[in-house]
Amino acid sequence: MNPLLQSGGLPLFDQIRPEHVDPAITQLLGDAEQALTTVTQDDFASEWQAIAAVLDVATERLASAWGAVSHLNSVADTPQLRAAYNASLAKVTEFWTRLGADERLYAKYKGIDVASLNDEQRQAHKNALRDFVLGGAELVGADRDRFAAIQERLAELSQKFSENALDATDKFSAYVSTDEMAGVPQDVLDNTREAAQAAGRDGHRLSLKLPCYLPVMQFADSAQLRATMYRAYATRASEQAPQDLRVYDNSALMHEILALRQEEAQLLGFANYGELSLKSKMASSPQAVIDFLRDLASRARPFALQDLADLRKFAQTELGIEDPQPWDWPYVGEKLKQARFAFSEQEVKQYFTLPKVLEGLFKIVETLFDVVIRPDSAPVWNPGVRFYRIERVAAASDLQAGAGAANTLVGQFYLDTTAREGKRGGAWMDDVRGRWMRPDNAQLQTPVAHLVCNFAEGVMVDGVRQSALLTHDDVTTLFHEFGHGLHHMLTQVNERQVSGISGVEWDAVELPSQFMENFCWEWDVLRHMTAHVQTGAALPRALFDKMLAAKNYQSGMQTLRQIEFSMFDMLLHTRHNPADDILALQRQVREEVAVLIPPAWSRSPHTFSHIFAGGYAAGYYSYKWAEVLSADAYAAFEEAADKTGLPDAQTGRKYLQTILAAGGSRPAMESFKAFRGREPRLDALLRHQGMAQAGTSAGKE
Repeated sequence: MNPLLQSGGLPLFDQIRPEHVDPAITQLLGDAEQALTTVTQDDFASEWQAIAAVLDVATERLASAWGAVSHLNSVADTPQLRAAYNASLAKVTEFWTRLGADERLYAKYKGIDVASLNDEQRQAHKNALRDFVLGGAELVGADRDRFAAIQERLAELSQKFSENALDATDKFSAYVSTDEMAGVPQDVLDNTREAAQAAGRDGHRLSLKLPCYLPVMQFADSAQLRATMYRAYATRASEQAPQDLRVYDNSALMHEILALRQEEAQLLGFANYGELSLKSKMASSPQAVIDFLRDLASRARPFALQDLADLRKFAQTELGIEDPQPWDWPYVGEKLKQARFAFSEQEVKQYFTLPKVLEGLFKIVETLFDVVIRPDSAPVWNPGVRFYRIERVAAASDLQAGAGAANTLVGQFYLDTTAREGKRGGAWMDDVRGRWMRPDNAQLQTPVAHLVCNFAEGVMVDGVRQSALLTHDDVTTLFHEFGHGLHHMLTQVNERQVSGISGVEWDAVELPSQFMENFCWEWDVLRHMTAHVQTGAALPRALFDKMLAAKNYQSGMQTLRQIEFSMFDMLLHTRHNPADDILALQRQVREEVAVLIPPAWSRSPHTFSHIFAGGYAAGYYSYKWAEVLSADAYAAFEEAADKTGLPDAQTGRKYLQTILAAGGSRPAMESFKAFRGREPRLDALLRHQGMAQAGTSAGKE
């Protein structure tokens, strides 16, 4: 039996092989095609449940199988799997494009009596009609054909962009001596030495994966080593890379992607892709986004200028670096942080072992949302992957009544935390399946999520793999992705199109993720998820106070960096001719926004997968936009905090019901106002980032 054709249950990740992909996808496409033919017959009723029972059931099976293949392509890439994935990509894209533009199906949806729908179905129906229009359903003739061709080509190009970024990262290696690694933390030395030994080499094998790259840039005393690594990282997937790696150059792909997006937008009647992108988002227009970003930039700039002045002065007076180069700034920044706050990330890292952090994270979730998280079992793609289930605690009244009520399954999730070759960088959450009251069997399908990070592996000591150590940034990343997961898994919506993260405006989808990050700065939360890797001692309060004092260290520069990315993305998709030099636009944005300008040979757009391969095109501003929402939402917890300092459970229940449980069943602004009783305000974000006085005196916090 082909594991991709199994009905129901969880994906058989341990059994899926490249040779299974084509026959399974071919069959499922055929089934979905037949379902489409059935529901578009003249005598088939324009009725929501009737269409769902035939078409949605078939397309969900296809989406589930293809989702499993796509996931493996992201976390366990091999040449064989990549070939199988790419061989099916065009026909899968063609089907979804054609489905979204099918005028017969569009007519069926327009014929549905809205009065017959419940609130969830009504929102899903409204979204569906919008998506038909955006999917080209009202195009005719050559325009329709061209639109379909664009979708296929864009899928190919985005995939190739992602492959190039991964390969350009994975194919780089540098072997250096222990002397050249002076200053680098011991756990990184151990991991890189182990990597060199595995390759049959002496010394240390360095890679561009962040668990290796970042600490080298922060701690290596050798400016030459930092320069080598910086150039390799900054020129990945570009014509500036070493000759043997230029095969992964993304330059031509980027121009073609932008040109096709512009053409797509114009076919649909929009002036540019930015306008098309915002049609399904909270922001009203590209100009509104640009105005928002410029307003935030003006508030952050005085602080960023002070950050830079402090770095430059410290580099000159304390480190003897008169003219810091781009590869010096992370090193200078870490040294200044240590001097100013008397601690280092390496010191903090010893207290954050992965098991203990997970224990603390689960405790927070269980406390706030009245659930329990337990280990579970499922087929996985790597031995290091864990699987868990979330259960709703049985009501006390049921237990007292002797009903013997058991906990109710709410959702499940895979947790893949370790960086490795063949796994794309970054961190993300993805859905395996959504919550759905299935129309084919009237059974409730519970949601399942992927939570993926790229943390360093624990080092080998005497043949035993030690617990992985996380930086505080890693901890924050884990909480961030878990916030996405909670949004997906704690939904109470029964229509799959608007349950969990489905149907949520893209610029609101980061609210629950960024909201969770706030808990990483609460003492009464943090102390429960720390244990020194050697002594088991909890994080000392004095060290936490130093971390808290350093929380907004360089927040001005970091804010401008995110604004730079966001402005570049939006202008690229609204006011840029796709044939023109992309780097010229980037320089223009940097001149307006940035206080630190990278060298002319830097090629960061070439690995900007968020906008060229990851769904954030004309949408990267969402991170800053949602920060406003999340900071204001968290302020409700700050306002309700009692003397214990622990998060208020009652506020947690309200957040659960108004934000998480509601999913995409109503506009995000309605959900936010249901929680806060008003529209969001900027002041909480500025306060959290130490910029509440922005616009007055630059250095005062």
